[in-house]
Amino acid sequence: MTLSVSSESAGESRSAAIIPFPIRPKPVRVQPAVATPEDRLARALASLNAALADQRTAVSAWRDVLGELKATTSGLDENLQRYRSNLRSLGTSVSALHAKVRSLEQWADGVAAAE
Repeated sequence: MTLSVSSESAGESRSAAIIPFPIRPKPVRVQPAVATPEDRLARALASLNAALADQRTAVSAWRDVLGELKATTSGLDENLQRYRSNLRSLGTSVSALHAKVRSLEQWADGVAAAE
């Protein structure tokens, strides 16, 4: 199949080949004409085992993600503790500077009053 596209303003013609998606045949299940209870039980157990295997894989992946989350939150906690420590240190420095400013203001007021 070919698609033709023309642009009137440029006066040119283009064509492109459209590639269709491949059509996959549906799988054919071969089952006995009359399923015995043993056959049905065997299929049910096989399905259950497959579901359990999928669940084991999902739980394992979930545990891995929880481990990563724990490591990340531990790192975050350490960074937060360091940040708090830096803020306390900064607060102490600002308080000391504030006291120094007050002292200098009082000295300046005393000098201005003496003049």
